[in-house]
Amino acid sequence: MRQYHKKVMGYCLSMLQNHTEAEEAAQDIFVKAYRSLPKFKGNSTFSTWLYRITTNHCLDVLRKRNRRKTYSLDALVEEEGDAIHRLFSSNPVAAAQMENRDLAGKILSTLPEDYRIILTLREADGLEYQEIAETLDCSLDAVKGRLSRARKQLQENLRHFLRENDVYEEE
Repeated sequence: MRQYHKKVMGYCLSMLQNHTEAEEAAQDIFVKAYRSLPKFKGNSTFSTWLYRITTNHCLDVLRKRNRRKTYSLDALVEEEGDAIHRLFSSNPVAAAQMENRDLAGKILSTLPEDYRIILTLREADGLEYQEIAETLDCSLDAVKGRLSRARKQLQENLRHFLRENDVYEEE
């Protein structure tokens, strides 16, 4: 649990956008993983298996919510336009990273759920394409396509704040 808690908690937080719910979800996930250990067959890495449990649990939490708070892009630009511009026009320093994390979460919430999930797995958690494919139970080509569409949508949402040199490069 010590080895994976930070990553599971971060992933839960990025999906659920609520610290209290993320903490509760992380606890539930580790209980589920512990109880399911006899079912772990080693066909994938332990971390991929744990991410799969995390993804499924967070999706269940999201489905159970009556109404999930999201930010409309227009409202976010109006409220946080200057902060978004600063976020993308300068290199964040350690002191500003916590403030930027909250803003990044708000920006991600403007994307559809499947785009948020795949961007979080790749960009925030650093999973390889194959690990993402196993986590999301889809093909490698599906991962590449979804990731490309998610990046394009994010870029489109942020087009007013990105300079031409800041275009997000595909891997």
